[in-house]
Amino acid sequence: MPLYEHVFLARQDVSQQQVETLTKEFTDVITEGGGKVTKTEYWGLKGLAYKIKKSRKAHYSLLNIEAPSAAIAEMERRMGLSTDILRFLTLRVDELETEPSVMMRKQDRDERGGDRGGFRGGDCGGFRGGDRGGFRGGFGGGGGGEGGSTFRSRPPREGGDSRPPRDGDRGPRPPRPAFRDNKPDGGNTGSEG
Repeated sequence: MPLYEHVFLARQDVSQQQVETLTKEFTDVITEGGGKVTKTEYWGLKGLAYKIKKSRKAHYSLLNIEAPSAAIAEMERRMGLSTDILRFLTLRVDELETEPSVMMRKQDRDERGGDRGGFRGGDCGGFRGGDRGGFRGGFGGGGGGEGGSTFRSRPPREGGDSRPPRDGDRGPRPPRPAFRDNKPDGGNTGSEG
């Protein structure tokens, strides 16, 4: 029999109990169609990348299914009619995972307070440091957290701007001549007296 992984998103304003009821309802549809659901997981209420039907969050649930395609089609038809389901996705797979999914392992790691990774400044440098975020240096010598950024401006050169000219550098501009109008005699714009 074909194997499927199915994920559906339920509206944010339904309770976790109602999501479990929906999961049971769709499991019964699969069972009536001659298949079985080998594993169900509730991933929790998570934020969406964009609004879907005026919802910013959704309840995520996973079903591992072993069923004929007709049972899957009937379950998807009923999900399409349900007002509580925002989206669903069914993928045919070669084999089903028996261990907890990646989403469940991630939750376990978060509960244990494990390594969160990322770039956070401090001793190893990186991105997103301080109270406003943004780049905090950390490449090379000291860290970006103690006394400001690792990238500091140079002190001014002694003697003003006595640097040698670079290619394409024209140097300081000469002073502009006084404003004149376009008269043929080249007179000033002031009143003539």
